[in-house]
Amino acid sequence: MANFSKSNVPQFSVDVYQNEYLPEGGREVNAIATVTSTGGGTVGTAVSAPHLYSAGQTPDAAVAIMVDCSGSMDYPPTKMRGARDATSAAIDAVRDGVHFAVIGGTHVAKEVYPGDGRLAVADAHTRGEAKQALRKLSAGGGTAIGTWLRLADRLLASADVSIRHGILLTDGRNEHESPEDLKAALDSCAGRFTCDARGVGTDWEVKEVTGIASALLGTADIVADPSGLSADFTQMMEAAMGKEVADVSLRLWTPMGVEIKFVKQVAPTVEELTDRRTEAGPRAGDYPTGSWGDESRDYHICVEVPNAELGQEMLAARVSLIVPQPDGSAQTLSQGLVRAVWTDDMAASTSINPQVAHYTGQAELAQVIQQGLDARKSGDVDGATAKLGRAVQLASASGNEDTAKLLSKVVDVVDAVAGTVRLKARVAEADEMTLETRSTKTVRVKK
Repeated sequence: MANFSKSNVPQFSVDVYQNEYLPEGGREVNAIATVTSTGGGTVGTAVSAPHLYSAGQTPDAAVAIMVDCSGSMDYPPTKMRGARDATSAAIDAVRDGVHFAVIGGTHVAKEVYPGDGRLAVADAHTRGEAKQALRKLSAGGGTAIGTWLRLADRLLASADVSIRHGILLTDGRNEHESPEDLKAALDSCAGRFTCDARGVGTDWEVKEVTGIASALLGTADIVADPSGLSADFTQMMEAAMGKEVADVSLRLWTPMGVEIKFVKQVAPTVEELTDRRTEAGPRAGDYPTGSWGDESRDYHICVEVPNAELGQEMLAARVSLIVPQPDGSAQTLSQGLVRAVWTDDMAASTSINPQVAHYTGQAELAQVIQQGLDARKSGDVDGATAKLGRAVQLASASGNEDTAKLLSKVVDVVDAVAGTVRLKARVAEADEMTLETRSTKTVRVKK
């Protein structure tokens, strides 16, 4: 584990937004916790900048790049070429001193560089060697992503670092192992490293790729045109190089009688965390959030409190950001409080906090897009029209312009405010897959 002294750790803050007032008999308390991490040390500089390190300080990170080399990567040939170029660009973005490896994935996982079950330490020489090794990458064989992840896990575990990250590129469906095998691999890797997943082209399964990223607390996206891979890989690697604190958890403590209904990340993407709780002592549970650099994320917490008399108030929950220490204890980085106050003031108890209202809408937006696309695939035109119409309405109301643009490629918008749409007769597969892949991306509340 890294030493979390003030000098090299970002400062975390937790801001809680809620309407704490409940009417008589009211029991549900909603709050948005905005967690912000700022002012990390020099470790997070995204460029290779060894001169920024103080004496004896080395980057505390390891990264494994998993490249699909299955037979389908040859159709068209630009795909394999794009993957090689993208991996090469990502290697250029690995900072000096960071441990790294490249894995070629088919129905088995092969070490492309450095080999022998090791990780290389990045410098000009090893980056050059790795890029040479990429020239040997050729397409052939099947796809068993679980084997790639397990090899990445073994290699990353060999480095004595606190931040471990994977980047995974696939162009096809995971046809050469069972869904159970993939799930078992994800379960065994969860909490050990984070992983960003990308689908290139349009022959891969969206729920598979987004499921991998979700299980391993990373990002998922589509790169429909292989020529866009290099820019995307560079950006992903620079984001990975900016992470400075690993294994951060959101710890929720609740008093006796308070029941947790759900905990979910709502920005920058919607991510359900409720089922990922691990117990952390009496009435406390930890929800994993992965690695952090300089960034801000929002979490929606919903609890049910016991009934109380008018005029009473109580602490409904305490939200803390914690990071594990080598001795098994946990360091608290910051915390915020969720309150409940019972009142007979109708205006106070019926107003919905703008942050809570906004993110409730964003979570519904992600859900109705998924439901609408599933209905469309199954031939349920009315169901698809209703759900995607609601999605257009929500995207328009919340100012989520990126999602509104993606929706307009799948439906003709008659009236955005009313949510009146017609399904397009012809939709490019890449447009539908992009909408599905990016459906969980949210926008923040307009100030």
